[in-house]
Amino acid sequence: MPTALITGASRGLGRALARQLALDGWTLLIDARDEGPLREVADELVARTTVRAVAGDVSDEAHRVALAKAAADLGALDAVVHNASGLGPSPQPALADYPLTDLRRVYEVNVFAPLRLTQLLDAHLRDGARVVAITSDAAVENYAGWGGYGSSKAALEHMFAILGAERPDLRVYRVDPGDMRTRMQQEAFPDEDISNRPLPEVSVPGLVALLTGEHGSGRYLARDLA
Repeated sequence: MPTALITGASRGLGRALARQLALDGWTLLIDARDEGPLREVADELVARTTVRAVAGDVSDEAHRVALAKAAADLGALDAVVHNASGLGPSPQPALADYPLTDLRRVYEVNVFAPLRLTQLLDAHLRDGARVVAITSDAAVENYAGWGGYGSSKAALEHMFAILGAERPDLRVYRVDPGDMRTRMQQEAFPDEDISNRPLPEVSVPGLVALLTGEHGSGRYLARDLA
């Protein structure tokens, strides 16, 4: 059975994807910052498949090394889904007022962590493995108030587009899942009712199509693939 690493798997899109892959028989390595919620997901999914949960912050090198060691223990990876993200301050400040300490933190989580983790996992990726960077329409649209998060996702996209060009042995995807009813989305719009937005599960079939199909490296809208 195939094996996948999913970061940020304790809630939202990461949890929804982990649940589906568990149903499909994938072996899972999952991560999240908070050990309690991550353990709850692992306990739920272990009845369906083999699950290894490693709690920690993807911006921490020791945690990334621990994830790479866990991947080695599992043999090899068929997929890596870089789903963990940081929004930054809520509500999000305009760029003229954006504290650089907070901006650096956003880039540490959204840009440098996925690249560094991919570097550490390189020796444990099967030929043709899927490497997925979860991105956003904020990476390509100039929404006022989204300068920190949006620019970090734009940097992530370009970085992984280049990785795809450099690594024809891998399938490297940048995936926009679309608006979702998640905690991060609520934090982005703290004064709005987001109950009319789709649940993350709506975006999962498109991700599964990329993880199991023959799509070439590139940028995809998850819901267009479902």
